[in-house]
Amino acid sequence: MDVFSRTFLPAAAEAGVPIPTVSRHMPIFRRCVEPDDATVLVTRCVNPDRPLAGDFLLLLTYRRLVITQETRVLHRLRLHLNANLRHLSDVTWNPDLRQSAVEVAATAVDGVRERFRMRVTEPDRVWHFDALLKHVFRDRRPSLPIAA
Repeated sequence: MDVFSRTFLPAAAEAGVPIPTVSRHMPIFRRCVEPDDATVLVTRCVNPDRPLAGDFLLLLTYRRLVITQETRVLHRLRLHLNANLRHLSDVTWNPDLRQSAVEVAATAVDGVRERFRMRVTEPDRVWHFDALLKHVFRDRRPSLPIAA
């Protein structure tokens, strides 16, 4: 069993993502993530700018941020974002204890600002998510501009 498989399933279980949801999204994640990349965080999230867009599933590894979208009516899956962490800029997150949520925002390489709110079942877990995000993004060097 590869590193991704060994770390993905426990991270999904820790976040309380149901097994049927994990099974539906797994083929998309497999295409985006290398087998030797360890999973840091798997969680459901919503886009606060587009609340009717459906549910999203966020996967964060040490190299990639992958977000899949499931439509509300037909439950169709699609890849929303697949980005190498080096290609993300202005990554910010805001823990909100009042609402038991963490809002994450990043600018993708195409210049689109992505924003997602991750709901947390227990208020103490907000700090856990905050610590995971700090762990992944604290040592990142700024992206180098690409020469035209």
